[in-house]
Amino acid sequence: MDSDEHRRVLDPERDTAALKALTHPLRIQLLGLLRQDGPATASELAARTGESSASTSYHLRVLAKYAFIAEAEHRDGRERRWRALHTVTSWSNETMETSAAGRAFVSLARRRQIEHLESALARHEADMAAGRFGQEWVEPSGISDLMPRLTAGSLTELWETIDRKLAELTARDADDPRAAHVVLLTAGLPLAPRERNDSTGERSDSTRGRNDSTAARNDGTADGTAREATP
Repeated sequence: MDSDEHRRVLDPERDTAALKALTHPLRIQLLGLLRQDGPATASELAARTGESSASTSYHLRVLAKYAFIAEAEHRDGRERRWRALHTVTSWSNETMETSAAGRAFVSLARRRQIEHLESALARHEADMAAGRFGQEWVEPSGISDLMPRLTAGSLTELWETIDRKLAELTARDADDPRAAHVVLLTAGLPLAPRERNDSTGERSDSTRGRNDSTAARNDGTADGTAREATP
């Protein structure tokens, strides 16, 4: 999906200070906005986040210190503009699991991704209602919450298949004027069976199949949570 020079890979041992710096909700949000919308000033980002310019300016300098962002070309000499240095942040879940800082970061990043999905859904609905996208986008747009039974090996294979196909399609559509940014979140979170209810002899267990009231999807879509913290 992204070449190595566009990917920031975090390691909890090598990047201890950088990891700690990024374990802050506003910094993750600012980094995401720069990746999604391009270079911006602290004042512009303050307006988008509801924070003060002083606050966004401080957190942008922290991100720059640890090489997540850098100064961009200035329109004038009055205020710095910042740009993201990478398109995605990625990591090894297994490596992150070895440290408390790594675990805390992954947990925070995943919750930020859920917030991103909620804001993206609201923006998508507003864009569609306002006619900013054509009818051809109605059918493929959607969210899936399927709950298949898979082994760890099969889940790994699924991730690899998605990554490979996404890289292929992204390269194919790179110069197509019809292409648009698509928020694609994929999740693979194993759930242990719930405890048996001894009074009824039955499990209160939704992990064995789909919840048909919420699992509706448009055929051909694949939506969920990305392993990278982006945006």
